[in-house]
This record gives sequence, structure tokens and C-alpha cells, in this order.
Amino acid sequence: MKTSVLLVVLLVALTSVPSIAQASAEWRDDLADHLTGTWKIDGQVLGREAHHEVNAEWVLNHQFLRIHEKTAATAPASENRYEAFWFLGYDPVSERYVLHLLDIFGGRFSETLGYGTRNGNEIRFVFEYPDGPFHTAFRWFPEKSTWQWLLEQKDKDGKWTTFADFKLTRAPKP
Repeated sequence: MKTSVLLVVLLVALTSVPSIAQASAEWRDDLADHLTGTWKIDGQVLGREAHHEVNAEWVLNHQFLRIHEKTAATAPASENRYEAFWFLGYDPVSERYVLHLLDIFGGRFSETLGYGTRNGNEIRFVFEYPDGPFHTAFRWFPEKSTWQWLLEQKDKDGKWTTFADFKLTRAPKP
């Protein structure tokens, strides 16, 4: 009898709550839309030249912009190889952007989310890693149709230093 009553209460509770599908309308962002497509990245990581490729597309019911970053096939053999998936989303409750990073360095750094705010054509994220804060900023230059992707870290003396500075330009169509 207790099981039947519990089942009825559970069913009533579930039917009175709006479904997740109804509550999660597609997220639209005019700035993030500019990042969709295929990009060529040139810049530096820790003072060394870096040549990457990025493909960005909307996924998961248009809730996230998946940014697939990897070392370009044409990069010099001496360049350190890298690959990552970034998932850029927005939380309307806290009114802030979120950024998930999954990369070749494993789970340690993927457990920390970046939280961001928009100021004009820039979204700036703060990651509070166990070993210190890290900033990631995406800045759109509409007059050139390019992006700057700037990553900064706090050094042991508390000074902000550039970790990576990239320029993204549209990749030529094959």
C-alpha cells in the first residue's frame, strides 16, 4: 500500500512540473553566432608560435557552442600538439556565460568551469583553478571579421601574464 501511495505522489509531482524540454528553449546570442564556422588561428602559447584550427557549431538543442580546437595539420612538426573541446553556454538564471574546457590534459582542469560576462563585443571568463585564477577572453572585431582569443594567468607573484594570444581568421573554403 505504501508503495502505491508513493507512486501516485511521485506521478502527481512529475506531471505538475514543466518538462525540461519546455523549459530549455534554444539559446540565441548575436555575438557567439559570429564564432560559428571554421577558423585559422595564429598566435603564441607561452611565447612559442602556435598554429591551430577551430570549428565552432551549435550543439545540444542550440544550448552550447561547441568549439573544437586542434593543432593545424600544416603546423611545423616542432610545434606541441594540442586538442580541446570548449562548450560555450549561457545561464539565464545567474545571467552569465559558462565555458567548459575538455582537453588533452585530462580531468584535472575540466572540473573547473569558467564564468563570463559580456561587455560589448567581448566575453571575458574567469576560471578559478586550484593553482590560481585564469582568464579567457573572446573579442570580436566586426570591421575585420576576426577574433582575438586572449588567455591570461596569474603568476606566483600575483601579476597577470599572457598565457596565449590568438588571432582567428576565417579559414579558406576548400
